[in-house]
Amino acid sequence: METPISLHPWLDNGFAKGDPGFSGGTLVCACTDRPVKVRISGGIAHNHACGCTKCWKPADATFSIVAVTPHENVSVIENGDKLEIVDPTALIRRHRCRECGVHMYGPVEREHAFQGLDFIHPERFQERGWPEPTFAAFVSSIIEAGVDPSRMNSVRNHLRQLGLEPYDCLSPDLMDFIAAWTAKKSGVLTQ
Repeated sequence: METPISLHPWLDNGFAKGDPGFSGGTLVCACTDRPVKVRISGGIAHNHACGCTKCWKPADATFSIVAVTPHENVSVIENGDKLEIVDPTALIRRHRCRECGVHMYGPVEREHAFQGLDFIHPERFQERGWPEPTFAAFVSSIIEAGVDPSRMNSVRNHLRQLGLEPYDCLSPDLMDFIAAWTAKKSGVLTQ
């Protein structure tokens, strides 16, 4: 019998439902000396497991856990001098701690359906109660990170057992949102 693939420590250990009233908290990097702290002063949305090769993942994790929050809700409150942008040309300008490597926040600044949102990793909250993931995105991308394609059915089945529908893009609601934004921008849709 094959050893199950570690999805993410938070997922593998089972996860509790979040508090519907969760209204933010403080994200903390993994440094023991002068950790970077980022305040999120509001709720988060679209929390999901992500298999892309760009998102930060804990050691031995196959998926990240990522959500979004409005950019105005994000403020660096401690040790911002340790932050660097991973790839300044990327749509999501991921800011990571240059010492421990944890991605703290990633604003979308270019014209895009997600402009004005920041991507965050909610498991870095020092507070509990943040909304649990509700789907898995970019599942096929874990092959690009080295997962044997023959294991994909078991990965998808495991995600479904956790209540996370697996998609090879974003969830249908988010894909519809992006497509509607694009259609409005091009003039195909006027409302």
